[in-house]
Amino acid sequence: MEEEDSVIPKNTEGDGRVGSDLEGIRKPKKMKKMRSRKSDDKETKKKKKKYWMGCLRAESDESGNVDLTVDFPGERTEPTHLVVMVNGLIGSAQNWRFAAKQMLKKYPQDLLVHCSKRNHSTQTFDGVDVMGERLAEEVRSVIKRHPSLQKISFVGHSLGGLIARYAIGRLYEQESREELPHNSDDIGDKCSIEEPKARIAGLEPVYFITSATPHLGSRGHKQVPLFSGSYTLERLATRMSGCLGKTGKHLFLADSDGGKPPLLLRMVKDSRDLKFISALQCFKRRIAYANTSFDHLVGWSTSSIRRHNELPKLQRGPVNEKYPHIVNVEAPDTASNYEEDHSRTKADRFKNLDMEEEMIRELTKLSWERVDVSFRGTLQRFLAHNTIQASENKDDQFSWSRCYTTHD
Repeated sequence: MEEEDSVIPKNTEGDGRVGSDLEGIRKPKKMKKMRSRKSDDKETKKKKKKYWMGCLRAESDESGNVDLTVDFPGERTEPTHLVVMVNGLIGSAQNWRFAAKQMLKKYPQDLLVHCSKRNHSTQTFDGVDVMGERLAEEVRSVIKRHPSLQKISFVGHSLGGLIARYAIGRLYEQESREELPHNSDDIGDKCSIEEPKARIAGLEPVYFITSATPHLGSRGHKQVPLFSGSYTLERLATRMSGCLGKTGKHLFLADSDGGKPPLLLRMVKDSRDLKFISALQCFKRRIAYANTSFDHLVGWSTSSIRRHNELPKLQRGPVNEKYPHIVNVEAPDTASNYEEDHSRTKADRFKNLDMEEEMIRELTKLSWERVDVSFRGTLQRFLAHNTIQASENKDDQFSWSRCYTTHD
């Protein structure tokens, strides 16, 4: 491992490092001037300066993976909460540079943000299963390097959400609880054993967050808005899905390894070796961010895990002034009610949607928080699929850190 304190060289080689131009760490004077323009309130300035008492520390391994933490003078804090960020198709660890910095700004004390690089560029054509196995191996190596870790969360963009879903199925385990102390006063003089705890790679699972992830795949039913609902184009895309390698076949539900059902369909149930649903269920919160429009690659329905007739009517204006791009927030209780109310929808009328219906039915047995996002009226709408990931534009800071408002 290479370790760098305070100064992180700005990287333009695309090797997964996070850049060094984190405002306020290397250039405190410049930030001070900017802040003075924004507010004359001295108390506010003091509060803001408290964070910058720490310095950003980056560690990278031979594979180019980067772990980010914040150190404070006079003390070496050991991180307890691992946040794994997973990129999408033809993406890289660089895509997470801005979001990683924002998380560390808000929670500098105990977070370790790991920007994955095991699946980048054309490696993302290798298939969801192959990439999921790579990610699982990568997560284990990070945990081995940081024995202080106790909790784990995942943040996946687009295809990265599916990769993370596969990886947690591999990493799922049940931790046997120790027997309670023997007490001779107990009736029957027996020891009681607590139920085992569900763990992801030995850590307590906290958040599982996806943004613009095609949870239901990309096959037909307007799941790829670029095709404008054209049956001919959707059918042609399915036939040509192999152009994106094994990943394309997985996304368009066109794979049938050894006569098995498509992988995404298998990923909504537990199997002998891969506990996909049990792994998802053990997270405290599952949050799905979805673009309501202008995302030409991933439709609103598949990214929010809803049927088309369940998509909400949006109110005018934002639901939160601080995050103007958020136009609808659905609490987990509401999400779980959908499965109860609509589990017997008219699937028979759309036999070609049987696979999609089964995926919705199984995934919504778990409670999901849905956050619907719209960039309507802004230039960012033309790149909505990437904008939802959060870039280095202040207008794009719609809500990544809001997920961690209950962080502990």
